[in-house]
Amino acid sequence: MTRPPSPTRRPVPANPARELGVRVLMRVMAGDSFAAPALDAALHAARLPARDAGLATHLVYGTLRHHASLRAALAPMLDPGTHPKVWTLLMAGTFEKLHLDTPAHAVVSEYVNLARDARLAPPGLVNAVLRRVEAVPVSPAAELPEWLATILRDAYGPRADAVMASLLEPQPLWLSLSDAGVASLEADGSVVTPGPQGIDRVELAQPLRTTAAYQEGQAQPINPASMACVAALGDVTGVRVLDLAGGAGIKAAMLAARGADVTSVDVLPGKHAAARRNMKRLGLSAQFVTHDLTQPLDVPPADLVLLDAPCTGTGTLRSHPEIKLRVTPDEVTAAAGLQAQLLETAAPLVAPGGVLVYSVCSVAPQEGRDVVAAFLATHPEFVSDPVPNTEVPHVPAGPGLLTVPEDGIDGFFIARLRRA
Repeated sequence: MTRPPSPTRRPVPANPARELGVRVLMRVMAGDSFAAPALDAALHAARLPARDAGLATHLVYGTLRHHASLRAALAPMLDPGTHPKVWTLLMAGTFEKLHLDTPAHAVVSEYVNLARDARLAPPGLVNAVLRRVEAVPVSPAAELPEWLATILRDAYGPRADAVMASLLEPQPLWLSLSDAGVASLEADGSVVTPGPQGIDRVELAQPLRTTAAYQEGQAQPINPASMACVAALGDVTGVRVLDLAGGAGIKAAMLAARGADVTSVDVLPGKHAAARRNMKRLGLSAQFVTHDLTQPLDVPPADLVLLDAPCTGTGTLRSHPEIKLRVTPDEVTAAAGLQAQLLETAAPLVAPGGVLVYSVCSVAPQEGRDVVAAFLATHPEFVSDPVPNTEVPHVPAGPGLLTVPEDGIDGFFIARLRRA
């Protein structure tokens, strides 16, 4: 008796988290977006379950952090003319196979299905490559451009290898929390661990923006190194503070929360709109001025001035790993030129006897140490003070200090300058 043919088995569709992650990576690697906003927007639109959102996040950031070694592992098996979207899908699959706990056979199956269903790559090629690909042993330094690895070695000496290894780890969530915020998050099942600069390290039980602590203004994301810039001003209670190049106003919010009378200045009005919304959520207030700080600013001098200058962001590679794929030494030089201009604008805004704190989230000496040293050489009315209240690990850096980007801490240069 002839057995009837079995029904055609349809392949199981790929997990949507992987397609989302690969499509975000395609945009980031093409230079069309930065990872954080692209991923946030995609996750908001997709409304994936928490576990799938976590997988997509790991794929995006992990693939970017290990970009160099993933390319090296795949290069012997791909033609140099392979389409970028094929490279991207295979890099994400290789990252998952080599660095996550997903069984290898499941990785192959998932990415073959994704390649077919989303028409991102030839399924046969994906199957062959992901079955064969193996890790290429590289040092953490090899995941960075050589010029940037050299900067880290020069800045951190014997600690540099640990710093570069730490930059490959996932970024923890740091929150400035009120006591009520801590209690609220812990009641939700989140784990809150006290950290330096009064900032808590948090493992969330649900997305941050859905928590009562965030919605009720009891939680504000900020890295402890960023908070150290605010702390370098000293006691701000009742003091007028100019927050120059204030961006989205996170440091302005931290200053206002500590009782300062804050005026935040930025060239982009859209940044002020975001800052106002955040201030409203936190129940705080500040004044906002839209101004190009390469030009003189007509406001009365203040006793305390914070210039957290725009920079290349090389101290934030853990949370923004795509920076190492984009920034060049020429861009470091250009950033230092802009920072020198902004310091010139900031100088007359400091009242006699007042303090100017200059900071950048860059580890490049051109953007921190060298900018401030050149400023002091031409402005004898300013002297360098020790930077107070710095609880995060740090090393000396000319007229200031560099925070050490290990264990989730960002790398910041901070200098405190006092006007005679």
